[in-house]
Amino acid sequence: MSRPPLPPFTRETAAQKARMAEDAWNSRDPVRVSLAYTEDSRWRNRSEVFQGRAAIVEFLTRKWEKEQDYRLIKDLWAFDGNRIAVRFQYEWHDAGGQWYRSYGNEQWEFDEHGLMKRREASINDIAIAEKDRRFHWAAPRPRPADVPGLGDSPF
Repeated sequence: MSRPPLPPFTRETAAQKARMAEDAWNSRDPVRVSLAYTEDSRWRNRSEVFQGRAAIVEFLTRKWEKEQDYRLIKDLWAFDGNRIAVRFQYEWHDAGGQWYRSYGNEQWEFDEHGLMKRREASINDIAIAEKDRRFHWAAPRPRPADVPGLGDSPF
């Protein structure tokens, strides 16, 4: 299975890969998201470490049960060969209605078919008031074209 764009990445194809990942994650469909990863993909997400598509689906299912009304923006940070680094922010609320903005960085490594074989994510959560939310598009769906990326967004 091939998942273009393929490495080695250019600035344009790395940004395209980041946007494709953002769109998939905003679908909140664990199976769809898992297909962008190799069968034996290795993940570190916060303090969890696991491997394989089945584990990815289980993790994402659990994640989106907890992180309700999830909306995400990813921006390309750096790239080289078959590696991409992104920074991201997402907003969500818990079962009690408390909103959060999560800030993070990911490092991705891809195989020759454009599938991600390694993902490392470091993430911090900050409680926010609902009035302080920035991501308001209808979900689950991709971020609309008229909603800008992170750019120089404040923390």
